[in-house]
Amino acid sequence: MMEIPVPGKGPIILHHLVADFNGTLATDGKLLPGVMDRLDALADDLAIHIVTADTHGTVAETFSGTSHKVVIIPADNQDQAKLDYIRDLGPDRVAAVGNGRNDLLMLREASLSIAVVGAEGAFVDALGGAQIASASITDALDLLLHPLRLTATLRV
Repeated sequence: MMEIPVPGKGPIILHHLVADFNGTLATDGKLLPGVMDRLDALADDLAIHIVTADTHGTVAETFSGTSHKVVIIPADNQDQAKLDYIRDLGPDRVAAVGNGRNDLLMLREASLSIAVVGAEGAFVDALGGAQIASASITDALDLLLHPLRLTATLRV
């Protein structure tokens, strides 16, 4: 569990990190440098969930041997599948990270949401649906590793 104090709002209490794979954690199906180390560090406090349609077919191999849960969703209605997934976890307990159109609904619903602008860019509405926009996935994960950065950004 991770508790993030937010002056003027109250604490955000997180139990799960739900992350998109392609375009967020990976480019062209390859995990970006520094991501695994950060996910492993976050796993001390949060359950890590990778939710993806696995466009490049690499997610299972990428996360084999880790405790991170990989969830492969169908190619159709991915936005609803991701939303349903975080609803099952309890959106008030979820931090969500994504970049695409299929991430928009989960970003809007999660207790904490970060849109990442990476090599694939980001769906403009995903930026508007998230609470925070980040220039890279490593910067986004570092926000969770250093929660006072989130406190500074989210305070009222």
